Amino acid sequence: MPVTTDVSEGLGVLTLDNPNQRNALSTQAMNEIIAGLQNLSEAESAGCIIINARGPVFSSGHDLREMIGRGIEEKHSIFELCNVMMETIQQLRQPVIAAVQGPAMAAGCQLVATCDMAIASDSAVFSTPGVKIGLFCSTPMVAVTRAIGRKRALQMLLTGEPVSAATAADWGLINEVVSPESLDLRVRELGKQVSAASSMTLRVGKQAFYKQADLPQPEAYAEMAEVMATNALADDAQEGMGAFLEKRTPVWRNH
Repeated sequence: MPVTTDVSEGLGVLTLDNPNQRNALSTQAMNEIIAGLQNLSEAESAGCIIINARGPVFSSGHDLREMIGRGIEEKHSIFELCNVMMETIQQLRQPVIAAVQGPAMAAGCQLVATCDMAIASDSAVFSTPGVKIGLFCSTPMVAVTRAIGRKRALQMLLTGEPVSAATAADWGLINEVVSPESLDLRVRELGKQVSAASSMTLRVGKQAFYKQADLPQPEAYAEMAEVMATNALADDAQEGMGAFLEKRTPVWRNH
């Protein structure tokens, strides 16, 4: 199985589990990732989802064996499936954190850029190397450009050269760099910190973030004023504000 899932300690964990193929994002793997994420999202006890990987490589990107000798329709379906996988991550009710223990290349780099947050081992590197094999990383470019901006994205895309975890953090592709032995602990710590909030509030906030991100500023403010006004009426918002004023710990009802 290219993917395994687990729920423990309030966290859902999806593991890319095909190290012999460098956790390539084959059609089978992408379908399993989508299904696994949807199943984890339905688990009430999972307040946050972690995507990690087994083996020395986080993900080498698309399985190139599926790209050779096939027609346009088959190739198009592969990239459409990848689009669905990326959109699924951002549409989930829970925040999603990537735990990157090794190289994240091409669509693997896109996967990291798509997650809501990412923590990487200092041995991880990030690259969009398609230009070196005649297949420009056009779909990874969408997520990477939005994460790090045009000039830095073009440097990665046009050279295909990897950037270090430290550089990736400086550019905004990931949030933080830790030692390999600290990666799991730090990601779980962050996941628990995030999931301590009301699940309703996290869902509203995540949906609102991606909605406003691509709107012109006046439209974004107008949309978000409506979101906040509606959010303020929710039971958990009333409980949270009351608890703050009363200097006590809120008791979330998650609605």
